[in-house]
Amino acid sequence: MALLTSFSLLAAVLITATVSGVFGMAGGIMLMGALTLALPVSAAMVTHGAVQLISNGARAVLHRKYIAWRIIGLYAAGSAVAAAVLFSLTYNPNKAFVYLLLGLVPWLAWIPKGAFNLDANKTAHAIACGFSVTGLNMLAGVAGPLLDVFFVRTALSRHQIVATKAATQALAHIAKIGFYGLPLVGAAQSGLPPLWFFIAAAPLAMLGAWAGGKALDAMSDVNFLRWTHWILSVLGVVYLAQAAVLFAGG
Repeated sequence: MALLTSFSLLAAVLITATVSGVFGMAGGIMLMGALTLALPVSAAMVTHGAVQLISNGARAVLHRKYIAWRIIGLYAAGSAVAAAVLFSLTYNPNKAFVYLLLGLVPWLAWIPKGAFNLDANKTAHAIACGFSVTGLNMLAGVAGPLLDVFFVRTALSRHQIVATKAATQALAHIAKIGFYGLPLVGAAQSGLPPLWFFIAAAPLAMLGAWAGGKALDAMSDVNFLRWTHWILSVLGVVYLAQAAVLFAGG
Protein backbone atom coordinates (compact mmCIF):
# COMPACT_ATOMS: atom_id res chain seq x y z
CA MET A 1 0.00 0.00 0.00
CA ALA A 2 1.37 3.43 -0.97
CA LEU A 3 2.66 5.61 1.85
CA LEU A 4 0.29 8.48 0.95
CA THR A 5 -2.66 6.09 1.06
CA SER A 6 -1.56 4.79 4.46
CA PHE A 7 -1.33 8.27 5.96
CA SER A 8 -4.67 9.26 4.41
CA LEU A 9 -6.32 6.23 5.99
CA LEU A 10 -4.69 7.00 9.35
CA ALA A 11 -6.20 10.48 9.18
CA ALA A 12 -9.54 8.83 8.44
CA VAL A 13 -9.10 6.60 11.49
CA LEU A 14 -8.69 9.63 13.78
CA ILE A 15 -11.58 11.58 12.26
CA THR A 16 -14.01 8.67 12.18
CA ALA A 17 -13.10 7.50 15.69
CA THR A 18 -13.93 11.00 16.90
CA VAL A 19 -17.28 10.93 15.07
CA SER A 20 -18.04 7.52 16.57
CA GLY A 21 -17.10 8.82 19.99
CA VAL A 22 -19.83 11.44 19.65
CA PHE A 23 -22.60 9.56 17.85
CA GLY A 24 -21.76 5.94 18.56
CA MET A 25 -21.92 4.73 14.94
CA ALA A 26 -21.56 7.15 12.00
CA GLY A 27 -17.77 7.08 12.12
CA GLY A 28 -17.67 3.34 11.45
CA ILE A 29 -19.67 3.75 8.24
CA MET A 30 -17.39 6.58 7.12
CA LEU A 31 -14.27 4.51 7.76
CA MET A 32 -15.66 1.43 5.99
CA GLY A 33 -16.28 3.51 2.88
CA ALA A 34 -12.74 4.89 2.90
CA LEU A 35 -11.14 1.47 3.43
CA THR A 36 -13.26 -0.18 0.72
CA LEU A 37 -12.11 2.49 -1.71
CA ALA A 38 -8.43 1.84 -0.97
CA LEU A 39 -8.22 -1.90 -0.20
CA PRO A 40 -9.58 -5.25 -1.44
CA VAL A 41 -12.90 -6.06 0.22
CA SER A 42 -11.64 -8.77 2.60
CA ALA A 43 -8.66 -6.65 3.65
CA ALA A 44 -10.94 -3.64 4.14
CA MET A 45 -13.27 -5.70 6.36
CA VAL A 46 -10.40 -7.00 8.52
CA THR A 47 -8.75 -3.57 8.79
CA HIS A 48 -12.06 -1.92 9.63
CA GLY A 49 -12.78 -4.59 12.23
CA ALA A 50 -9.37 -4.17 13.86
CA VAL A 51 -9.54 -0.37 13.98
CA GLN A 52 -13.16 -0.31 15.13
CA LEU A 53 -12.42 -2.94 17.77
CA ILE A 54 -9.83 -0.59 19.22
CA SER A 55 -12.09 2.44 18.86
CA ASN A 56 -15.16 0.76 20.33
CA GLY A 57 -13.08 -0.96 22.99
CA ALA A 58 -11.53 2.33 24.06
CA ARG A 59 -14.95 3.99 24.12
CA ALA A 60 -16.37 1.15 26.19
CA VAL A 61 -13.49 1.41 28.66
CA LEU A 62 -13.80 5.20 28.91
CA HIS A 63 -17.52 4.93 29.65
CA ARG A 64 -17.45 1.54 31.39
CA LYS A 65 -19.45 2.74 34.38
CA TYR A 66 -22.39 3.32 32.03
CA ILE A 67 -22.38 -0.11 30.32
CA ALA A 68 -25.56 -2.17 30.73
CA TRP A 69 -23.88 -5.55 31.26
CA ARG A 70 -27.10 -7.58 31.21
CA ILE A 71 -27.70 -6.40 27.64
CA ILE A 72 -24.13 -7.30 26.70
CA GLY A 73 -24.54 -10.88 27.89
CA LEU A 74 -27.77 -11.42 25.98
CA TYR A 75 -26.37 -9.72 22.89
CA ALA A 76 -23.33 -12.02 22.99
CA ALA A 77 -25.60 -15.09 22.90
CA GLY A 78 -27.36 -13.88 19.75
CA SER A 79 -24.06 -12.80 18.22
CA ALA A 80 -22.58 -16.28 18.67
CA VAL A 81 -25.48 -17.84 16.76
CA ALA A 82 -25.13 -15.38 13.86
CA ALA A 83 -21.39 -16.01 13.65
CA ALA A 84 -21.91 -19.77 13.62
CA VAL A 85 -24.42 -19.52 10.76
CA LEU A 86 -22.28 -17.23 8.59
CA PHE A 87 -19.09 -19.21 9.17
CA SER A 88 -20.90 -22.16 7.57
CA LEU A 89 -21.58 -20.16 4.38
CA THR A 90 -19.49 -18.79 1.50
CA TYR A 91 -19.76 -15.02 1.04
CA ASN A 92 -17.36 -12.99 -1.14
CA PRO A 93 -18.85 -9.57 -1.95
CA ASN A 94 -17.33 -7.19 -4.50
CA LYS A 95 -16.85 -3.46 -3.89
CA ALA A 96 -20.04 -2.44 -5.69
CA PHE A 97 -22.15 -4.70 -3.48
CA VAL A 98 -20.42 -3.49 -0.32
CA TYR A 99 -21.11 0.14 -1.26
CA LEU A 100 -24.73 -0.78 -2.00
CA LEU A 101 -25.11 -2.22 1.48
CA LEU A 102 -23.24 0.75 2.98
CA GLY A 103 -25.68 3.04 1.19
CA LEU A 104 -28.74 1.18 2.43
CA VAL A 105 -27.73 0.62 6.06
CA PRO A 106 -27.87 4.33 7.12
CA TRP A 107 -31.56 4.58 6.20
CA LEU A 108 -32.37 2.21 9.03
CA ALA A 109 -31.85 5.21 11.30
CA TRP A 110 -35.07 6.73 9.92
CA ILE A 111 -37.28 3.82 10.98
CA PRO A 112 -40.07 5.41 13.10
CA LYS A 113 -39.30 5.15 16.78
CA GLY A 114 -42.36 3.04 17.54
CA ALA A 115 -42.41 0.94 14.35
CA PHE A 116 -41.24 -2.33 15.88
CA ASN A 117 -41.33 -1.55 19.61
CA LEU A 118 -37.84 -3.01 20.02
CA ASP A 119 -36.08 -2.51 23.33
CA ALA A 120 -32.61 -3.87 24.09
CA ASN A 121 -33.58 -4.09 27.76
CA LYS A 122 -35.95 -6.96 26.93
CA THR A 123 -34.37 -10.42 26.94
CA ALA A 124 -35.64 -11.66 23.57
CA HIS A 125 -34.96 -8.32 21.92
CA ALA A 126 -31.37 -8.19 23.19
CA ILE A 127 -30.69 -11.68 21.80
CA ALA A 128 -32.30 -10.72 18.46
CA CYS A 129 -30.16 -7.59 18.49
CA GLY A 130 -26.99 -9.66 18.80
CA PHE A 131 -28.03 -12.01 16.01
CA SER A 132 -29.16 -9.38 13.49
CA VAL A 133 -26.50 -6.75 14.19
CA THR A 134 -23.59 -9.21 14.12
CA GLY A 135 -25.00 -10.78 10.95
CA LEU A 136 -25.32 -7.44 9.15
CA ASN A 137 -21.91 -6.34 10.42
CA MET A 138 -20.32 -9.42 8.86
CA LEU A 139 -22.20 -8.93 5.58
CA ALA A 140 -21.89 -5.16 5.11
CA GLY A 141 -19.02 -4.30 7.45
CA VAL A 142 -21.21 -1.98 9.53
CA ALA A 143 -24.51 -2.21 11.40
CA GLY A 144 -24.71 0.85 13.65
CA PRO A 145 -28.12 2.11 12.45
CA LEU A 146 -29.66 -1.34 12.94
CA LEU A 147 -28.18 -1.48 16.44
CA ASP A 148 -29.72 1.91 17.14
CA VAL A 149 -33.20 0.56 16.35
CA PHE A 150 -32.92 -1.62 19.46
CA PHE A 151 -31.88 1.31 21.66
CA VAL A 152 -34.17 4.20 20.71
CA ARG A 153 -36.96 2.97 23.02
CA THR A 154 -34.79 2.22 26.04
CA ALA A 155 -34.72 4.42 29.10
CA LEU A 156 -30.92 4.65 28.87
CA SER A 157 -29.14 8.00 28.85
CA ARG A 158 -26.98 9.05 25.87
CA HIS A 159 -23.87 7.99 27.84
CA GLN A 160 -25.34 4.55 28.55
CA ILE A 161 -26.36 4.18 24.91
CA VAL A 162 -22.89 5.03 23.58
CA ALA A 163 -21.12 2.86 26.17
CA THR A 164 -23.34 -0.20 25.73
CA LYS A 165 -23.37 0.07 21.94
CA ALA A 166 -19.57 0.34 21.96
CA ALA A 167 -19.27 -2.92 23.87
CA THR A 168 -21.72 -4.71 21.57
CA GLN A 169 -19.96 -3.44 18.46
CA ALA A 170 -16.62 -4.67 19.78
CA LEU A 171 -18.08 -8.20 19.84
CA ALA A 172 -19.45 -7.81 16.30
CA HIS A 173 -16.07 -6.64 14.99
CA ILE A 174 -14.30 -9.62 16.55
CA ALA A 175 -16.64 -11.91 14.60
CA LYS A 176 -16.01 -9.94 11.41
CA ILE A 177 -12.24 -10.13 11.80
CA GLY A 178 -12.44 -13.90 12.15
CA PHE A 179 -14.85 -14.30 9.22
CA TYR A 180 -12.75 -12.33 6.71
CA GLY A 181 -9.34 -12.78 8.29
CA LEU A 182 -9.09 -16.56 8.50
CA PRO A 183 -9.12 -17.04 4.68
CA LEU A 184 -6.28 -14.51 4.43
CA VAL A 185 -3.98 -16.47 6.73
CA GLY A 186 -1.11 -17.79 4.66
CA ALA A 187 -2.26 -15.95 1.50
CA ALA A 188 0.53 -14.68 -0.73
CA GLN A 189 -1.25 -11.34 -1.22
CA SER A 190 -3.59 -10.50 1.64
CA GLY A 191 -4.01 -6.86 0.66
CA LEU A 192 -3.80 -5.83 4.30
CA PRO A 193 -1.93 -2.66 5.34
CA PRO A 194 1.54 -3.15 6.87
CA LEU A 195 1.90 -3.87 10.59
CA TRP A 196 3.06 -0.33 11.34
CA PHE A 197 -0.29 0.97 10.09
CA PHE A 198 -2.17 -0.93 12.80
CA ILE A 199 0.37 0.14 15.44
CA ALA A 200 -0.13 3.78 14.46
CA ALA A 201 -3.91 3.40 14.14
CA ALA A 202 -4.36 2.14 17.71
CA PRO A 203 -3.50 5.38 19.56
CA LEU A 204 -5.31 7.45 16.92
CA ALA A 205 -8.48 5.41 17.44
CA MET A 206 -8.21 5.83 21.21
CA LEU A 207 -7.50 9.56 20.85
CA GLY A 208 -10.57 9.91 18.66
CA ALA A 209 -12.68 8.02 21.21
CA TRP A 210 -11.50 10.39 23.95
CA ALA A 211 -12.10 13.52 21.86
CA GLY A 212 -15.53 12.31 20.83
CA GLY A 213 -16.41 11.60 24.45
CA LYS A 214 -15.61 15.21 25.35
CA ALA A 215 -17.87 16.46 22.57
CA LEU A 216 -20.61 14.08 23.70
CA ASP A 217 -20.54 15.61 27.19
CA ALA A 218 -21.36 19.01 25.69
CA MET A 219 -24.22 17.78 23.47
CA SER A 220 -27.88 17.56 24.40
CA ASP A 221 -29.92 14.38 23.85
CA VAL A 222 -32.03 16.16 21.21
CA ASN A 223 -29.06 17.32 19.14
CA PHE A 224 -27.44 13.90 19.57
CA LEU A 225 -30.32 12.18 17.75
CA ARG A 226 -30.85 14.93 15.16
CA TRP A 227 -27.23 15.09 14.00
CA THR A 228 -26.92 11.31 13.94
CA HIS A 229 -29.81 10.98 11.49
CA TRP A 230 -28.64 13.67 9.09
CA ILE A 231 -25.01 12.57 9.00
CA LEU A 232 -26.09 9.01 8.23
CA SER A 233 -28.45 10.20 5.50
CA VAL A 234 -25.68 12.07 3.68
CA LEU A 235 -23.43 9.02 3.90
CA GLY A 236 -26.20 6.82 2.53
CA VAL A 237 -26.65 9.03 -0.53
CA VAL A 238 -22.91 9.17 -1.20
CA TYR A 239 -22.46 5.39 -0.97
CA LEU A 240 -25.49 4.61 -3.12
CA ALA A 241 -24.07 6.92 -5.78
CA GLN A 242 -20.70 5.15 -5.54
CA ALA A 243 -22.41 1.78 -5.87
CA ALA A 244 -24.28 2.96 -8.97
CA VAL A 245 -21.02 4.11 -10.57
CA LEU A 246 -19.32 0.77 -9.85
CA PHE A 247 -22.23 -1.32 -11.09
CA ALA A 248 -22.45 0.81 -14.25
CA GLY A 249 -18.74 0.31 -14.88
CA GLY A 250 -19.07 -3.44 -14.59
